Amino acid sequence: MLKKTLYAVAVLALAVGGALSQDKGGKGGGKGGAPKGPGMALSSPDFQDGGIIPDKFTQADPMPVSPRLEWTNVPPNTESFVLIMHDPDNALNGGTDDVLHWIMFNIPGTARGLAGGLPTDATLPDGTIQAKGIRNVGYMGPGNAAINPYHHYTLELYALNAKLTLGPDATRADVMKAMDTHTVGKAVLVGRFKRPQ
Repeated sequence: MLKKTLYAVAVLALAVGGALSQDKGGKGGGKGGAPKGPGMALSSPDFQDGGIIPDKFTQADPMPVSPRLEWTNVPPNTESFVLIMHDPDNALNGGTDDVLHWIMFNIPGTARGLAGGLPTDATLPDGTIQAKGIRNVGYMGPGNAAINPYHHYTLELYALNAKLTLGPDATRADVMKAMDTHTVGKAVLVGRFKRPQ
């Protein structure tokens, strides 16, 4: 009982600390100087936040395509965006790390969404750069096995006050390090998936 109580207190402390940290960032006190106002929001016309990702966007389809994405409440000093899609459940369920499904950066700061079915080219016509995930450059759809519980595929969109001076060979660690002091906003969208039986 004592262990459970101590665990609950620790979780609560972390949650409160995270909330205070986010609030500070939202008032211009964070590293990137995020402005006041409502936070940036990320959504998709193809699935609801917390909902099931349709098969056409997953490895249940022989030729999966990337979903459409839209975002709002962009900080006024945004110069570019970074998008990272990963599966954290792999690490939580005994794997050694989460699985990186998609990473792209230098999305133009004027963008308010991504079209569906993007090509897997390293450089897109608007200057967006797609780096390599766990297997390939560009979008890799969810592939969680049917025997597992649903995995939570997490899309994280970061607004930056600069463009990154990195190329398509950049790793996730490279991108995270380069954007560390330039992040002015963040939004998250989560979709669930496991393969049909």
